Amino acid sequence: MDMKKRIHLELRNRTPSDVKELVLDNCRSYEGKIEGLTDEFEELEFLSTINVGLTSVANLPKLNKLKKLELSDNRISGGLEVLAEKCPNLTHLNLSGNKIKDLGTIEPLKKLENLKSLDLFNCEVTNLNDYRENVFNLLPQLTYLDGYDRDDKEAPDSDAEGYVEGLDDEEEDEDVLSLVKDRDDKEAPDSDAEGYVEGLDDDEEDEDEEEYDDDAQVVEDEEDEEEEEEGEEEDVSGEEEEDEEGYNDGEVDDDEDEEEPGMAAIQFLLEIIIIMIIIFFFKVKYHFLKNRLLFVFLLL
Repeated sequence: MDMKKRIHLELRNRTPSDVKELVLDNCRSYEGKIEGLTDEFEELEFLSTINVGLTSVANLPKLNKLKKLELSDNRISGGLEVLAEKCPNLTHLNLSGNKIKDLGTIEPLKKLENLKSLDLFNCEVTNLNDYRENVFNLLPQLTYLDGYDRDDKEAPDSDAEGYVEGLDDEEEDEDVLSLVKDRDDKEAPDSDAEGYVEGLDDDEEDEDEEEYDDDAQVVEDEEDEEEEEEGEEEDVSGEEEEDEEGYNDGEVDDDEDEEEPGMAAIQFLLEIIIIMIIIFFFKVKYHFLKNRLLFVFLLL
């Protein structure tokens, strides 16, 4: 796919002025030059043209807000003075995998006063003696060269990746805002719509009141049923208590009936004993009198 078509696809129904990030990796450039990219991309902050066959950046449009430019794995060998003219606010520049052979090729980058990170990995210039020291001296504004600072401390991932993530977040926010705006435009309220909505609300309130009344009636019916069940339970329990009392009374009467024959027998035995005692008493008295009479008779 050529670069023009790729740019058209990447726009995704957006205008160039809405784009902050543009990735054109692995597409085909025309005669080794940038094509289809215009100064209408005035808000562009990140541009990636990795492995597109570039030999020059001469056709790069004016991009004042561009901060990060990926040009790795191309065939660029010079002409970098264009970058200072067209992209004066660059902070990150990746030229790794290009045909940069000497320090003179990158000398124009001195005019990029905000340049913080430069990557020349896999370029012939990296084979020069004291390469790193000379580049830092040539470009004193640099903080990182090939991912490391002057003290060979690796650059944090957030330094590069966080920048791209920030662009993604901003684009997502813009997309959300545009969607909300479109929705608001489509849902512009008018009196008919508001009246219809209010009518729906009133109907819903009436339905809620009816449901509430029905629920209240159901609750009252349930309470009445519970009261009736409680009354029936009380009646049943009362009858059971009466049956128990009657049963207990019957047991007492039976006990009394059982006790009455026993008492009668005891009384009968006592009466017999008393009679026998009386008879015995009379017999003893009779024999005593009889003996006395016999004794008196003998004395006579």
